[in-house]
Amino acid sequence: MVNALAQVPAEFLYALGTLRKARCRSELRLDEIPAPSRLAPFAVALGAEVIGASSRGSQSDAVHGPAAVALARSAASNGSDSDDDELATGRFILLHDPDGSAVWDGEFRIVTYIRAQLEPEMGNDEMLGSVAWTWLVEALETHQAPYRAAGGTATRVLSESFGTLSDRPESIDIELRASWTPASADVQAHLEAWSDMVCTFAGLPPLPDGVSALPRRRRN
Repeated sequence: MVNALAQVPAEFLYALGTLRKARCRSELRLDEIPAPSRLAPFAVALGAEVIGASSRGSQSDAVHGPAAVALARSAASNGSDSDDDELATGRFILLHDPDGSAVWDGEFRIVTYIRAQLEPEMGNDEMLGSVAWTWLVEALETHQAPYRAAGGTATRVLSESFGTLSDRPESIDIELRASWTPASADVQAHLEAWSDMVCTFAGLPPLPDGVSALPRRRRN
């Protein structure tokens, strides 16, 4: 273990430390997941989900990393309501290449994904994608998370059922894939901004001034 840590760049270890300091909303479940191995020499990945109120923890801050795994197992052993609504899910990946990347314009890159289910009529809103992107930009600015070289794609996914499944209602999902280069190895504010975005996609108040919640479908 000691030898393995010795191979990790000091800047990446520092970045991991700033992630642990992130203070996220209690509605957000944040957990460490396997990181992609081909995108960069060093990477860490977090998975997030926003669940209905009855299954939320009592803690005011979300916990991620190895501690979150232990907490999740403890909650499962105490019995949790698996029928609660899953309002939104996401992934937050921090990549690091000590040699830098011309594509990234830096040594770090944050890659994210958010998905949430909406009311079917929202799928016809031509502004939905641009609104989702605006939320991300505003979240980064609100949390004073400096960045550059940002890019992303917003996708609306329509699901229709037929035959024996025809009684299932149509559903619309919004997916936002985005990446950007943080201005420094201090990425605490970036994780906090992204976690707020996941909660915004889930339609949870409170929201920043001038931002409206996406109406979400209530699963039966």
